[in-house]
Amino acid sequence: MIEVKSIKSLAKKCHSLYLVDNKTDFKKIGLTPESVKLIQTYFADKTYFVCITLLTDKFYFQHKDGLSSDKNERTEELRCLGNKLTNLLNSDKQTQVQISGFEAIDAMAFAEGLLLSNYQFLKYKTKENKPNSIKQLHIHTQQNIQSAISNLHSVCEAVYMARDLVNEPQSYLSATKLAEEIAKMGKKSGFKVSVLNKSQIQTLKMGGLLAVNKGSKTPPTFTIAEYKPAKPINKKPVVLVGKGVVYDTGGLSLKPTSGMDTMKCDMAGAAAVGTAMYAIAKAKLNVHVIALVPATDNRPGENAYTPGDVIHMYDGQTVEVLNTDAEGRMILADALAYAKKYKPELVLDFATLTGAAAAAIGQYGIVCMGNAPDKTKEKLKQSGNNVRERLVEFPFWDDYGKLIKSDIADLKNIGGPIGGAITAGKFLAHFTDYDWMHFDIAGPAFLSSTDTYRGKNGTGVGVRLIFDFIQNYVSPKK
Repeated sequence: MIEVKSIKSLAKKCHSLYLVDNKTDFKKIGLTPESVKLIQTYFADKTYFVCITLLTDKFYFQHKDGLSSDKNERTEELRCLGNKLTNLLNSDKQTQVQISGFEAIDAMAFAEGLLLSNYQFLKYKTKENKPNSIKQLHIHTQQNIQSAISNLHSVCEAVYMARDLVNEPQSYLSATKLAEEIAKMGKKSGFKVSVLNKSQIQTLKMGGLLAVNKGSKTPPTFTIAEYKPAKPINKKPVVLVGKGVVYDTGGLSLKPTSGMDTMKCDMAGAAAVGTAMYAIAKAKLNVHVIALVPATDNRPGENAYTPGDVIHMYDGQTVEVLNTDAEGRMILADALAYAKKYKPELVLDFATLTGAAAAAIGQYGIVCMGNAPDKTKEKLKQSGNNVRERLVEFPFWDDYGKLIKSDIADLKNIGGPIGGAITAGKFLAHFTDYDWMHFDIAGPAFLSSTDTYRGKNGTGVGVRLIFDFIQNYVSPKK
């Protein structure tokens, strides 16, 4: 992780980046006459916004005709410029940079893009293990931004952790190992963790989780994490639920090979809520938060559950299984029903749940739906815009609920060829009796090509959204 520091004066022997426009007095920002002449020649007769990067005796320019006047668009543009600088610094083998000419809010957006862009997953590289060179970022400002820097570091560290978990192969990250990793985060940042083993899960009669696990030799886990400050602003907890299918073959409804290649990422929801807890506790946010992570792999072996089976869920409802590849909703349903014991103020679940959500909006946003108050939905959407993890709310009409009615049980676990993301949400709704929102992150959780500071493969989507929402949390009843 890059070290970020606030500095009051610029160092003379450090590579520097300046944020300027066509009104900037170049002489006042410490550039030599030769540098000023070069810049003025380069930008003659242009209206511009530019990042000017000085690396030894070289100049690099990032030229753009002005930043957006919209706050969120401007912030995203700065993050993307941070991404470009990271690539530039690493390609030039530079270890540190100082930035100047930024307002504090702009500096933090730029720094966020730079930090998130520097992530690498090199654990299994034996021959081409080439760590990025950039190690330090110094922000030149007279404002006190130490708290913002500290929070930024906590969030970016959490995103790194989430990406690591998603990028780990199932040969390492079993359900048991996932629980252990969350427990380690708890010890490091200060939240409590308890892990229920298979016998405890059986005692609780979590039929959904146990059914999905029947095809595996590796036992399931159910992780309960809790962060509770001394005097939280909420009287009842916010509960986060994350889908922890550490590998999904589809079970007996077997996926084709091409559809199975990236299924180690099917626990991205668990990664998001587990590491968000780390960031929340590290930043000491004054909100009582609980995270629940049901975890297993989904395989066709052993005594795997089959299409046609009827499963008795944790809360006593029965589910007719018509597709064993619709397993995420089975384990989430038990967790959502379990959440009732906390009498929560709000529940948010995160899951790589449906290909339908990914097909609908791709990697560019998160599909969401639920019964939370409009005020809460607006706050969530605002957080999504703040961190560029934008939310697209799907309709949640009762018509879709009719599609999951079963002839022989209370529910069936798929709803047919239309509205797949919505019928999955409707299924989950049957296991809630509180304010709740469902987030289907199937599109942005794992990318096949690099997308600016989001990188390639595991993105850690959801972590920054959760943190921003909890950081600005307001009780739905206030």
